[in-house]
Amino acid sequence: MKSLLKSCTVLASVLSFTSSALAQEPLKELGPGEGALSIVAWAGYIERGETDKNFDWVTEFEKKTGCMVSVKTAATSDEMVALMNEGGFDLVTASGDASLRLVAGKRVQPINTALIPSWSTIDERLQNAPWHTKDGVHYGTPYVWGPNVLMYNTKAFGEKAPDSWNVVFEEMTLADGKSNKGRVQAYDGPIHVADAANYLMFHKPELGIKDPYELNEEQYAAVLELLKGQRSLVGRYWHDAMVQIDDFKNEGVVASGSWPFQVNLLEAEKQPVKSVFPKEGATGWADTTMLHAEAKHPNCAYMWMEHSISPKVQGDLAAWFGSVPAVPAACKGNALLTDTGCAHNGFENFDKISFWKTPVAKCASQGECVPYHRWTNDYIAVMGGQ
Repeated sequence: MKSLLKSCTVLASVLSFTSSALAQEPLKELGPGEGALSIVAWAGYIERGETDKNFDWVTEFEKKTGCMVSVKTAATSDEMVALMNEGGFDLVTASGDASLRLVAGKRVQPINTALIPSWSTIDERLQNAPWHTKDGVHYGTPYVWGPNVLMYNTKAFGEKAPDSWNVVFEEMTLADGKSNKGRVQAYDGPIHVADAANYLMFHKPELGIKDPYELNEEQYAAVLELLKGQRSLVGRYWHDAMVQIDDFKNEGVVASGSWPFQVNLLEAEKQPVKSVFPKEGATGWADTTMLHAEAKHPNCAYMWMEHSISPKVQGDLAAWFGSVPAVPAACKGNALLTDTGCAHNGFENFDKISFWKTPVAKCASQGECVPYHRWTNDYIAVMGGQ
């Protein structure tokens, strides 16, 4: 019996390996759509006009292809990786701190760019970006990019806008005469460690940090100390965009790292909120639509990837989310984005952003670095007050 079980286990492993290996071969040609498409995405990334009727890039796609779209919203990159590990999805809009983990784990498959007719229209800065390209092989289609901005309450800060991340890392009295203690937020994903490292790169150059995702033990210890100090300032850690919006409206939060998406929605509601790109620079995200290794609807997935980089979709998404299009042609002639939208959203800030990526033990800037699993464990402890 044990021998039989062992044989079955081996056979299952072989079949699983074979299936995985086969899944890693990119599609050679497109067939008819399978009638459905399942996407894991950030909030605000896949809109069908339910929040605002002006923003809908799903309905037309469904009518044109017959591929009915379902969306699972994820709040963090770690959640996206977990969902893709579980399976059952076709596509994911992955940031750089998830994308190469998905490649390494064989959860996504290479794509055949020849099956995406508009591939050549993608911004050249993104076409071969390291967060979706490995050994010359593409593992996804660029979607949008942008910075993590500093969102602040204009009533609390008065006439002078903040120009530094110090308002969320150091205790201070604000223009309204009150302390920032208990009134700021920080992202509750371990990738926030990079925000603290980015801050110290500017303010403590003697640490020698060259890349906020590549930290040796001494640098990492200094970053953790900063984060432990920040813990006493944070009223609540955030990961859900809509909850953060409510916190700024109703819970007295006055400053936090955020996405332009939340800023746009709050400004649309005439809330006393604005955002800045601080002097220290910022971390950011360049997100890629990636195809699951065992996608059940690959033809619909390829149709979506082509649809997603049309100038119309790219412009509408950039206007909605406050992001920068992956297709520069979207920067002109879009009624929602307007011809000044790309400049406003930071088209020229590409080189000032430290884009999210997964920290690894063997790093380019100094050989040995603290890997991501340490970031995860230690940041959980920081949030817990340890």
